[in-house]
Amino acid sequence: MIGSTTVYGLGWLVILVIPMLAVVQVISSQIAVVTKHNLEDDTRKYYGRAIAFIMLVAVLAVNFLTLVADIEGGGAAMQVLTGIDYRTWILPVAMAALAILVFSSYERIKNILLPLPLVFLAYPIAMVLAHPNWHAVLINTFVPHFEHTQDYASGAIALLGTTLTSYAYVWQSVEAAKENAPIRRLGLVQVDATLGTIIAGISFWAIVMATGATLGVHHLPVETADQAASALRPLAGRYASLLFGVGLLGSALLAVPVLIATSAYVVRTMFGWHSTLDTNWRRGPQFYGFMITLTIMAATVAFAGASPIKILFISSIVGGLATPITLVIMLLLGRNHHAMKKHCIGPGLTIAGWAVAAIVSIAALVFVITTFVHH
Repeated sequence: MIGSTTVYGLGWLVILVIPMLAVVQVISSQIAVVTKHNLEDDTRKYYGRAIAFIMLVAVLAVNFLTLVADIEGGGAAMQVLTGIDYRTWILPVAMAALAILVFSSYERIKNILLPLPLVFLAYPIAMVLAHPNWHAVLINTFVPHFEHTQDYASGAIALLGTTLTSYAYVWQSVEAAKENAPIRRLGLVQVDATLGTIIAGISFWAIVMATGATLGVHHLPVETADQAASALRPLAGRYASLLFGVGLLGSALLAVPVLIATSAYVVRTMFGWHSTLDTNWRRGPQFYGFMITLTIMAATVAFAGASPIKILFISSIVGGLATPITLVIMLLLGRNHHAMKKHCIGPGLTIAGWAVAAIVSIAALVFVITTFVHH
């Protein structure tokens, strides 16, 4: 949707977001490796239940909306690939993700999800098949510029909310804490997080450029993933449409279990549950009961037929507005000597982290002002 409204205009921001997200993931990893706990656990321990509750609300609000969009997006991807109505696939997509979480250990879940990012390679290929204006792509990618329009402001905050969303770095902290890596391996953990960020960032850039080259250039409105794929077909060819569907399905299958699990972990901390993904579901009824309830609620909303792209766009904006809160809490943790002992994040990483928080906050402020002025 960002590419369909701003064409190639936000390409530079996508590239800027890659190091921003890398900084956030590296800080999250360092906190988890040092403290052996995830961000929500550390927030409650060092700043109390009230601050932990604020983080909980910020994470859950974005997670639920994103979960609805991704479940419906998975169904829409199957419609693109099979021609069968997306509603038929909503329950199977949701239940498949839930089954992975309920009946597998953390290690098995990690092994199942590990190869899925490879499907993101479909997006750069789809971009090439879309035949973008490469001169315009390069100019908009490497020359930052601003446009004082509602579409541009909402697109920017949605882009930041999509990539810097709190569930990404909260889940990163869950993974890093779960690995229980010694301090001497901190650098390897951070390199791994950075490489994942680069792959995700390039894929996202390809999505924006591909949709800009087709939907944006031709001023085609998009409300559903099926509409996006259908619009790509005559403009970029049948294979671009199929690749879009493959990429969308892979994204959904990767995101849905992570969203459900991240939500369960932050709620677990607030209520003092001791269950984890390694706990048998019979011994962790509250933890697994929450995941089941959340999935059913999200699938119900998805089945109601709201546009997944619109929901994802709204959740991205909510994420962009909520992200400064969680970023500030994380940065304070990173410099907290009680939590981090002699392994506090260094001055360079601290400055970079606060710069990220400032950029996201300014974008959120510009969005609010632009929205107010236009209304």
